[in-house]
Amino acid sequence: MNNKDWKGNTQAIMKNIGASNHSNNERQSHDFYATEPKALELLLKLETFNNVWECAVGNGHLANVLQKHNILNRASDLVVRDYPCEQLDFLAIDNLEYNGDIITNPPYRYANEFILKAINIINTDNKLALLLPIRYLEGKARKQIFRTYPPKIIYVSSGKIKCAINGNFKQMTGSAVGYAWFVWQKGYKGKSIIDWFN
Repeated sequence: MNNKDWKGNTQAIMKNIGASNHSNNERQSHDFYATEPKALELLLKLETFNNVWECAVGNGHLANVLQKHNILNRASDLVVRDYPCEQLDFLAIDNLEYNGDIITNPPYRYANEFILKAINIINTDNKLALLLPIRYLEGKARKQIFRTYPPKIIYVSSGKIKCAINGNFKQMTGSAVGYAWFVWQKGYKGKSIIDWFN
């Protein structure tokens, strides 16, 4: 029988799930991990959105899908990269009401802040959809957010979705991270529904 070395490999799992303190390199400076466009294509088969603001647009992977479906209204990011957009710190917005939906893959270290800011500025019945690692269901701070603002539905990806550092999908060999679309409808107070996509 071939003996496997179960020691010395303790970081492999942590690296695969994206834990920053176990990465070989520093995380991208602005936490820019682009989303595979098919993730949004699949969501748009399940949910309708209008007048969408992509507020962490990156290289435009999601914005291009929204444009194709004629529902992109606004595109912005803290850092302007390859996609022409408004340079804007979404979390610094004050006294704004947005009459439309918001869809993005936010910087994960600021996911809570993105949830609270977006819910605060959209109008009642408008939607917020964030692609987040499934592990974002955990955590005491998020538990309070989810209790106060329950997602209407959470679509868990049954297959792997890729999120590539700096949008470089060619260098990705695979992903062990599980993702889900967390979808809020402002004003919804019921229980969160779990469903699957992909």
